[in-house]
Amino acid sequence: MQTKEKLSTLWILVLFNLLLADVLSIFIELIKQNTMEIIGEATSTMAIAAVLINLPLLMIYFVKSLPQKLNRILNLIIAAITIIFVVGGGAYLPHYIICAGIEVIVLIIIIRTAWRWRLE
Repeated sequence: MQTKEKLSTLWILVLFNLLLADVLSIFIELIKQNTMEIIGEATSTMAIAAVLINLPLLMIYFVKSLPQKLNRILNLIIAAITIIFVVGGGAYLPHYIICAGIEVIVLIIIIRTAWRWRLE
C-alpha cells in the first residue's frame, strides 16, 4: 500500500473511533438520564471540540492532495495534537479507555509512518 493511502486510511480509523467514543458517551448519559458535564462554557467547549475533531477529517483529504513535504509535516503535527486532545479530554469509562487506546496506537502509527516517509 502506498504511503498516502495508508495514512489516509489510518486517519479514517481515527475519525470513526473519535465519533464512536462520543456516541457511546452520549448513550450512557441518556441511559442514566443525566445531563452531560462539560468543562467550561458549553458553546466555546463544543466549538473547540469541533475544530479538533475536524482535524482528522481534513487530514483524510490533505494526505491525498498536498505535496509530500507539507503532508509529512502536517501528519506529524496533527497526530500529536490529536493525541493530546484524546488523552486530555478523556474519561475513565471503559468504552472511552478502549477507544482512546486504539486512537493513540493508530496515531503513533501515523507519526511513525510520516516520520519514515522519505521525500520522493
